[in-house]
Amino acid sequence: MLDLAGAVEADGVDAGVAAHYGSDLREQRALVAGKGFVDLSHRDVVTIKGPDRLTWLHALTTQYFEGLRAGASTTALLLSPTGHVEHVMYGVDDGETFWLHTEPGAAAAMVEWLSKMVFLSRVEITDVTASYAIVWRPGTPAADGTALIRSGADSLGGHEVFLPRDDLSAFAELAGPPAGIWAYEALRIEAGAPRFGLDTDERAIPNELGWLGVGVHLDKGCYRGQETVARVHNLGRPPRRLVRLHLDGSVDRLPAHGDAVHVGDKQVGFIGSAARHHEYGPIALALVKRSVDTAADLAVVAEDQPTVTATQELVVDPEVGLHVRARL
Repeated sequence: MLDLAGAVEADGVDAGVAAHYGSDLREQRALVAGKGFVDLSHRDVVTIKGPDRLTWLHALTTQYFEGLRAGASTTALLLSPTGHVEHVMYGVDDGETFWLHTEPGAAAAMVEWLSKMVFLSRVEITDVTASYAIVWRPGTPAADGTALIRSGADSLGGHEVFLPRDDLSAFAELAGPPAGIWAYEALRIEAGAPRFGLDTDERAIPNELGWLGVGVHLDKGCYRGQETVARVHNLGRPPRRLVRLHLDGSVDRLPAHGDAVHVGDKQVGFIGSAARHHEYGPIALALVKRSVDTAADLAVVAEDQPTVTATQELVVDPEVGLHVRARL
């Protein structure tokens, strides 16, 4: 959809779709009013077919898949043996196939790993990114049954549509004014919805990011990485926590991914993603140490750049978890 009027291409991981179509703030306001759509066609799309797909996914992922009804949406994580997040899938089952989308460029590694875990299960995993694309729309989806829709707690109050790539142009003509990825990212940061690869690092565990209850089901059987998730939830506290930062708007730049977050002269975390919000101004998500005082003012520090001061707003409570202690 970069051929649409006013499209300016995004860079980095979001290259391939429009950053904006002239004014990201105006586009945000339109989305909040329930108008338009966002092109997410750079995201990867995977299908998992076969009669064993739900029980198979139930055994491998953090989510409860057994008995998932047709049309039901869900979010699931694939963890390392030590509980670190390796993949995030946002999906919906149509009764015969589980459709999922994930981060741009992530499908190949996901499909490769999943394929190694098939064994005797009757499943077929296919990367269909070349044929299908994702668009996001605000509001409740129309109940016309003509498109495959995903709508979850992390869909920012809207829904994702799985479309054949050949239908994107026709969709754009009917769906109202387009909005760029900058507008979508601002709404995502406002919602406190983390994005894998931007708001995470190689050490990230679900407990730190608010994924418990959204992408992690706490009452299911074993899966890879469960021990870490359960131990931290039941006996401890996550070592870090996701926060939303309200940034000092006097500095005319947004922090970059990976910029250090300080309390005084001590680094306590890093910036994940940042955007300009149509009401709140510059905002960001950051992963900081759990021990950081929730009322402390923070500073974003980057080499050869002015320091940006910030106030924090809780996304993940530092006391999250059950903290069960055995007593004799």
